[in-house]
Amino acid sequence: MKEIQLQIKTLAHFEGLPLPQYQTEGASGIDLLAACQTPVTLSPGDRVLIPTGIILSLPPGFEAQIRPRSGLAIKHGITLLNTPGTIDSDYRGEIQIILINHAKESFTVTRGMRIAQMVLAEVVKAKLEAVDNLDGTRRGSGGFGHTGH
Repeated sequence: MKEIQLQIKTLAHFEGLPLPQYQTEGASGIDLLAACQTPVTLSPGDRVLIPTGIILSLPPGFEAQIRPRSGLAIKHGITLLNTPGTIDSDYRGEIQIILINHAKESFTVTRGMRIAQMVLAEVVKAKLEAVDNLDGTRRGSGGFGHTGH
């Protein structure tokens, strides 16, 4: 397993919270915590931006992908919009999480609640080349539902 150094800066509204961490030895994602000062209630269909109180310095060639937590999704209908969210290596703003409530009941986000997970990934950059023709494939231009499944 490859490890990288990840610098993290905490903001004033993060004070008193533990640093984000992996919950198990085999976990791929670091759980991110809500750094809201007061509880935030999402009614069914609501979406809200929740602060985490952290800023990252990712090494060049890496991104952080922000993903939903499966427990919040299945138990409460809470997931993320714009998922996976991308934190680029040159971004130095606070990580904030866009939550949406797909349930029929309201849901309250409280300070310190684990609301998302962050997975680090290496980035491969493409060098685009305009061409007149592309190589052919068996599928060709068959789109949605083309394979019959």
